[in-house]
Amino acid sequence: MATIDGTTIIGESILISGSLNGDEDLTVRGRVEGTLTLTKTLVVEPTGIVKAEVQVKNCVIAGAVVGNVTATESVEITREGKMVGDIAAPRVIIVDGASFRGRIDMGEVDVEGERPTTGATRAMTRSSATARPALRPAARAVPEKKAEEKAPAAAKPPVPPAPVAMGAVKRKVIVKRK
Repeated sequence: MATIDGTTIIGESILISGSLNGDEDLTVRGRVEGTLTLTKTLVVEPTGIVKAEVQVKNCVIAGAVVGNVTATESVEITREGKMVGDIAAPRVIIVDGASFRGRIDMGEVDVEGERPTTGATRAMTRSSATARPALRPAARAVPEKKAEEKAPAAAKPPVPPAPVAMGAVKRKVIVKRK
């Protein structure tokens, strides 16, 4: 391991197994297995492999990470990066060409400009947000016109039935022709 400008570098031939904690940036070119907790940034270079539960401020993945990553600021997976595991961070960047399999949790999301709520107010907000919109009434049958008002049947194109809103009651209309 070497330190350059406040960044610790784990070389390509190094394997660290166990719990790794620190208050400075860490660049992994080798291999880390176990748990990794940092107050700064973790950079996994293309030759780096991390098989660990990771808790950091920022994480940039250009190598391979297997395990869950929790970041207080951001996680970025570059074009060369590969990750299998879950991400929990307020900001997640997955560049085109990156490989990722897992779940992403970006915390609470402000929907439609609503401000965050708690307790019973949140429950009411959720239920009103998921309420169904009002359905439009079903199409009604038009009364039959008298025979003298009718145009010849060949002149009228067939009219498709009016669409019925989901959940509306369908009515069967019987038209008697004389």
